[in-house]
Amino acid sequence: MHFISPTVGRLSLEAFSRNIKSYLEQDPKAQYKVVIGTDSQTSQKSTLFVTAFIIHRVGKGARFYFRRHREKPIHDLRYRIYKETEISLKTMEELKAHGITELLADWPVEVHLDIGQRGDTRKLIQEVVGWVTSVGYIAKIKPNSYGASAVADRFTK
Repeated sequence: MHFISPTVGRLSLEAFSRNIKSYLEQDPKAQYKVVIGTDSQTSQKSTLFVTAFIIHRVGKGARFYFRRHREKPIHDLRYRIYKETEISLKTMEELKAHGITELLADWPVEVHLDIGQRGDTRKLIQEVVGWVTSVGYIAKIKPNSYGASAVADRFTK
């Protein structure tokens, strides 16, 4: 697994961990928030999933990373939303397995979902938010889900 930093480039998990640690050490007394969100874009040939991982230094900016992967085309919206959520949750589990989340244990983790009160995804809110909260994370939907609907979305194009 690797992540891409827009300023540093492609990072292995070790480099990713060091980069986060360095960022946290710059202002150790600051309040932080951890955000993860996945968005997707489907074409005729494939569905591109982009997962954004954001360390938000509350009131003082943020640092973000992303990763991409492709799968066969998924045209069913409900299945795609579930897949986006699954990818975000699996990514957090992989980061836990590599000890990266220990760096972030003092701060809340928000899973940003690309669903909202408007449009076809409103029918999925209760199910998907329930899934995320049952795992122990804070779920955010549009318009508060910038991790998925703004950051990850930017790299699906």
